[in-house]
Amino acid sequence: MVRPESLQKYALFGGLLEEQIERIIPLMAKESFAVGDYIISEGKSNDKIFFLIEGHVAVTKKDIVLSHLGEGEAFGEMEVLDVMPAVASIKALSQVTAMSISNKALREIYKIDIKTFSLIIMNLARDLSRHLRKTDEKLASLPDEMV
Repeated sequence: MVRPESLQKYALFGGLLEEQIERIIPLMAKESFAVGDYIISEGKSNDKIFFLIEGHVAVTKKDIVLSHLGEGEAFGEMEVLDVMPAVASIKALSQVTAMSISNKALREIYKIDIKTFSLIIMNLARDLSRHLRKTDEKLASLPDEMV
């Protein structure tokens, strides 16, 4: 099983104490994916936030690679937060080990420790903000006729 102190290095758990992480580990699932597996499929429902323990994935939309993610990075947060179908696909580029937190697990975290829940949501918001900034920078660098 994953140890609390090893999770503290991931952005999703930034600011959480070992004891807080220890309480929520039983609500997480460890998942493995082979090269080429779709972890999330564009247009399909997804009710989990994933964070990569090892491996690399591609974020694609309509078969166009938008970005690559590696160890410590999270994905799936948009669908969990806005409860809409996935806006992009996530495909394993290598053997992937990820931890996931389902929407149901997030509700349980809210019930057992509101402070932990609040920090996780704040960390998700920060991650989304970073992704939005990167996207804005990419769009701003495109020629005017492409925007």
